[in-house]
Amino acid sequence: MQSSDSPARLFAALGDPTRLGLIARLADGKARSIAQMGEPLPISRQALAKHLDVLLGAGLVRRTRVGREARFVMEPEAIHAARDWLDAVSAQWDGTLGRLKAFVEEGG
Repeated sequence: MQSSDSPARLFAALGDPTRLGLIARLADGKARSIAQMGEPLPISRQALAKHLDVLLGAGLVRRTRVGREARFVMEPEAIHAARDWLDAVSAQWDGTLGRLKAFVEEGG
């Protein structure tokens, strides 16, 4: 996650149930075409392509060409970066809560 808006983009992309389902489907590491991704979904190919574009923009998937077909595969590094970001925020909160606890226990 290089730019400062990357965590927001990533979490916004994951905040949609359809996109979250697509990521879950790609979590096995296998590349899939749009047709394969859309088989179980009650949405149009155009809507699916838009969801995949959001995931691409957030760095969650990578697109490759195999002949005329586009295939999508999950980028696990993006998930690791999100986890690292959440760990950093969690550590900040742990420190803040620890200081608050010490302050309250000391009688403020």
